[in-house]
Amino acid sequence: MTLEDYILQHIDEEPEYLYRLYRATNIHMLHGRMASGHLQGRLLKMLVRMIRPKNILEVGTFSGYSALCMAEGLGDEGHLYTFEINDEQEDFTRPWIEQSPLADKITFIIGDAIKEAPRLGITFDMAFIDGDKRTYRETYEMVLSLLRPGGFIIADNTLWDGHVVDPAYDRDKQTVGIETFNDYVANDQRVEKVILPLRDGLTMIRKKDEERGTTDTAS
Repeated sequence: MTLEDYILQHIDEEPEYLYRLYRATNIHMLHGRMASGHLQGRLLKMLVRMIRPKNILEVGTFSGYSALCMAEGLGDEGHLYTFEINDEQEDFTRPWIEQSPLADKITFIIGDAIKEAPRLGITFDMAFIDGDKRTYRETYEMVLSLLRPGGFIIADNTLWDGHVVDPAYDRDKQTVGIETFNDYVANDQRVEKVILPLRDGLTMIRKKDEERGTTDTAS
């Protein structure tokens, strides 16, 4: 038994619908391992339970696995807006979302989130970034501008299979995008941040509360 097997045996079970989706993703889609999977999916649901967001923004729907996991954790009034820039994935992903028991909690949008998400006019409490690695920094700035003070951003793939510390990938555009994002967030004083070495790296970011001005009063 591997350590991963042990972990999976000691956490909540993967729902049957998500098990079928993960299997179909790996059979029918290129790079199927990009789907969040059992462990990360249960973590995403737990984080939603803890943060209790009303509105979640996801950048990078892929097959819809992570969207469904986060939607599981939403309260009655909660809603998730998920953007996928690759319109070729819509025929696979949309039926899995719309035929799920959580369909009413998810709005699936084909388009560039950097351009389209601000047009929603929504302030978000939580965001999950899992889109084009080459534009992670730009995506982060867009998301941060829509996030309430005290809100959370979860960024996936921030260790990029270890490539961020491997000089052999110094010219790879996706690796450079992740490295640029990691360096930028590390030095961003507007947020608190921590990287979890889970799967491919998961960065948790909290937007700091707005500073309140103080007024001196004479006694």
